[in-house]
Amino acid sequence: MTKRVVMGLIVTVGLGLTAAHAHPHVWITATSELVYAQDGSFTGVRHAWAFDDMFSTYALQGIETKQKGVFTREELAPLAQTNVESLKEFAYFTFAKVAGKKQKFGEPVDYYLSHKDGVLTLHFFLPLKAPVKSPELAVEVFDPSYFIDFTFAEKDPIKLAGAPAGCALKFERPNDGTATAQRMSEDNFMNGDNSNYGAMFANKVEVKCP
Repeated sequence: MTKRVVMGLIVTVGLGLTAAHAHPHVWITATSELVYAQDGSFTGVRHAWAFDDMFSTYALQGIETKQKGVFTREELAPLAQTNVESLKEFAYFTFAKVAGKKQKFGEPVDYYLSHKDGVLTLHFFLPLKAPVKSPELAVEVFDPSYFIDFTFAEKDPIKLAGAPAGCALKFERPNDGTATAQRMSEDNFMNGDNSNYGAMFANKVEVKCP
């Protein structure tokens, strides 16, 4: 058995028959908004990440509620804080470039957890440290270690919020490289040149404005 901290929670991973296979252990279904200010500058990304049923159940263990099976935003607030604070170590799994130059994000704000039909969803806004105006923007969402699999929702996966008129959005889902991933051991997966292997599974967004 091995352990990995995910969203501030310790996840135990079995090393039985799957030890020689590199694959995700947590699955997230995402929707995101690229947010612009009135002056046309890109200000950040608003994420909503829905966790898989198993991780949601695990994360909710030990949380006291007034009504059994019902988790309010207030009751989930400490867990939400743990989640977002742990994301910093992983660059929030969100990578942006403007005109080919990497952009730096600040700490998440307006964050909270919601719970519906057994699924936990983490909502937060990830602001750029400095808003930037550019006709070209590229954003990628992925876990470099591929411990977490990010799949964007089929309906309205990416939206533009407040973008200048005429801006065009292009969204590219990752190619299916599962067979290749399974040939890599998890030990190699987390070290050396393979530590960014998850980039193969990046969800890519490009925005071009007039």
